[in-house]
Amino acid sequence: MDLLNTLAEKGLRRELPTREEALAVLATPDDDLLDVVAAAGKVRRQWFGRRVKLNYLVNLKSGLCPEDCSYCSQRLGSKAEILKYTWLKPDEASKAAAAGVAGGAKRVCLVASGRGPTDRDVDRVSQTIEAIKERHEGVEVCACLGLLSDGQAGRLRSAGADAYNHNLNTSEGTYGAITTTHTYADRVETVHQAQAAGLSACSGLIAGMGESDSDLVDVVFALRELDPDSVPVNFLIPFEGTPLAKEWNLTPQRCLRILAMVRFVCPDVEVRLAGGREVHLRSMQPLALHLVNSIFLGDYLTSEGQAGQTDLDMIADAGFEVEGAGTTTLPRHRADAGGGCAAHSEGGGLQSEGCGSHSGGCAPCGDGPGTEADAAEAAEVPAARTDLVSVRRRGAGTDLAPNA
Repeated sequence: MDLLNTLAEKGLRRELPTREEALAVLATPDDDLLDVVAAAGKVRRQWFGRRVKLNYLVNLKSGLCPEDCSYCSQRLGSKAEILKYTWLKPDEASKAAAAGVAGGAKRVCLVASGRGPTDRDVDRVSQTIEAIKERHEGVEVCACLGLLSDGQAGRLRSAGADAYNHNLNTSEGTYGAITTTHTYADRVETVHQAQAAGLSACSGLIAGMGESDSDLVDVVFALRELDPDSVPVNFLIPFEGTPLAKEWNLTPQRCLRILAMVRFVCPDVEVRLAGGREVHLRSMQPLALHLVNSIFLGDYLTSEGQAGQTDLDMIADAGFEVEGAGTTTLPRHRADAGGGCAAHSEGGGLQSEGCGSHSGGCAPCGDGPGTEADAAEAAEVPAARTDLVSVRRRGAGTDLAPNA
């Protein structure tokens, strides 16, 4: 296909696609899916070879969040039967992180529910970062604590944090329908604060909340402008007890097209396959490795993932290799620039990454009618696989061994 050849060539040159080209990727038929994966796979291999970076989540504080994000099992008013606990002590968090590092994780992502940290919370997390770094020399640590106040990003950086995650989650046009307790602009400002403090910015999205193709392209292009170093792509896990519990809108094919579109728009950025991959990609997860260069190992914040060894076997069986601690993830031109996207063409710089196993939601569908392709996608509603949604009952906050 001329479209896919054009997009592959642009990606190899770090030249960004047009909005129309990005929309066209999402509209390709299932019959052309392998062609889409092959074209985006060329771009992925150009900048990241066959390496897969492993990341490991530690939920420092679970549940009881005062924010009302519709997609989140930890939200205000959530009836999801998740684990609820207050702050882990630094030694507890360090022990939890050790399981991920032992499984091959290169980055530990420290996440806490809530609107944003107090100064005392930043002290707690700083002590946790120091404990992890002391125990695991060379491991990367990313913090994901919500909206930051002035000076907090710098304090985390001084404590040894390497990155900060704060996802945009969905397009600016639909954000207010998902969350009312903070704004899209608040999220953008927190990413800017992290970047200004010298932290590697991680910011991504959540797909599957009823959004249109236009909404997806809007948020990915917004991430490109924000210019983070890594972009996590979450697929909504429709937890019972949350407002989006009935939003089962994804097929494995749809997920792969979304990942391919992100790779074309963010050719040389760490694209991370995050929450929901087991639920929505299922047996097609290995194909996604041709598009992304980063995944989470084991469990997520409030849901269980597939066994850590299964992740490792999947990577090996698909012909990929786990990225070693001594390898720089980003291509040299981005690493030398201190991150950012370096891509040029329509719209400037690139994107982000994200640590959350669930971040953004997307309200019903933007401002206006979708395309015919959107209508066709909506017509093929897949059967809900509620059997694949397992609430996390092990690891951090429990007495059971973690999955890593």
